[in-house]
Amino acid sequence: MINLQPRQIQILRAVISEFIETAQPVGSDTIDKKYNIGVSPATIRNEMVQLSKQDYLYKPHSSGGRMPTPKALRLYVNELMREEELSVADEVSAKEKIWNSRNELSDLLQQTSSALASRAKAIGLAITEESQVYHSGYANLLEMPEFYDIEVMKRTLSIIEQARLLNEIFSKAESYDKIQIVYGKELGEKELEPVGIMFISVNALGHHCRLGVLGSKRFNYSYLVPMMKYFKSLIEQIV
Repeated sequence: MINLQPRQIQILRAVISEFIETAQPVGSDTIDKKYNIGVSPATIRNEMVQLSKQDYLYKPHSSGGRMPTPKALRLYVNELMREEELSVADEVSAKEKIWNSRNELSDLLQQTSSALASRAKAIGLAITEESQVYHSGYANLLEMPEFYDIEVMKRTLSIIEQARLLNEIFSKAESYDKIQIVYGKELGEKELEPVGIMFISVNALGHHCRLGVLGSKRFNYSYLVPMMKYFKSLIEQIV
């Protein structure tokens, strides 16, 4: 249950939307000018303080605006976000991408990771129960300001090279039917704070696998969540 007032939910949703768009801390003046909350900047600022006390927002610097915490982003995905309806073109394109690989597991997972990478503008991942990792889309990270920091980039890329570590991360939040998200801040490493990993379990040709995307925690969640669910349904229909 959300222990927030409607106005706080409205402000939190606005902060998250602005943060996803800009990658910058969000101030009360920005929310006032862009999001039609209907109250003064001072009231918005007071509500943001209350949201910070409840661990939904935090200030990365002593001055300036606030950013959403993993708790806030997860709440947004699970309860506040409106999923986009995939277009027929999206669905046809996804099916075409993997259809010719439907009879061979390694080809199927490689094509799926490539398709997820292009849609997420991030790294697409697939991993088997035998810890074979398929990945695609490294260059996408270069388009995100979070990864201009070489230490963030190095640590992120090192994760992908370690199947054991990926499995440990996935095991932190496992539910077969739901999209799961693990945020870098939850992994206890400063360099991974800007990072998010979304994944879902799938039965691919009789093998328990996971499909995922790794990149900035500013994913286009409303599009990616239904897209990942659609890839899961496509692959399991093949079975």
